Amino acid sequence: MNETALVTGASSGIGAEFARQLAARGHDLVLVARSAAPMQELAAVLRQTHGVRVEVITQDLAEPDAAACVLDGLRSRGLKVDLLVNNAGFGTCGRFEEISRLRDHEQLMVNVVALTDLTHALVPPMLKRGRGAVVNVASTAAFQPTAYFAVYSAAKAFVLNFSLALWTEYRDRGVKVLALCPGPVQTGFFDVIGTRKAAVGRMETPEPVVRRALRALDRNQGYVVPGASNFAGAHLQPRRPRKMVAMVSRLVTRGVLTTS
Repeated sequence: MNETALVTGASSGIGAEFARQLAARGHDLVLVARSAAPMQELAAVLRQTHGVRVEVITQDLAEPDAAACVLDGLRSRGLKVDLLVNNAGFGTCGRFEEISRLRDHEQLMVNVVALTDLTHALVPPMLKRGRGAVVNVASTAAFQPTAYFAVYSAAKAFVLNFSLALWTEYRDRGVKVLALCPGPVQTGFFDVIGTRKAAVGRMETPEPVVRRALRALDRNQGYVVPGASNFAGAHLQPRRPRKMVAMVSRLVTRGVLTTS
């Protein structure tokens, strides 16, 4: 029997690429996102190409009961999850006081709350079986406070620290945990955020990012930063004094304030 992977944000971008590469590895899939049509199209292709089972659950992960609705969908289909890929997420940028409070609330619900709720729900059965895995998609923004991306960088810092904490808790209990920390990737992220000036660093495509993530998961590395320049930026720049790091970030990201 094939293992089953649940991928959130699976309608496009990194999530869709996770679905493709996991299907090629023989995983059955559960695709979760709020846009049904592109997931149905992807599911049809993966079923035909790889002969795997692919289920689609349409769910807006910004909703307060999102995880519970996803779990109901799993139960109604008689599915257990062996690999959880918490990929869904989006960002906001600009002056904090000018960003919609509701939009930032939705961002936290997707990037932090739904991710945590799904992990809470799906990890205990993995532990009982003595095997399983979780991939949480963070960002290079997780490594420092980032001016004009205040909520986004803080949320991704949560994802990174949360993932590494679980990695060390579960590394001898059969469950792998990985934080994927990519730099800018050619996805719809920048269309949603409203400017390509939000991309700091070399733009990657989803395929090598996901390939590197799955290789790191196989090795139970804990976290991975794909791309040499991204790795250097995440690890070689100083972390203290913290106020100086925050000030430098303002110089790097202030271009997002002018979107023309």
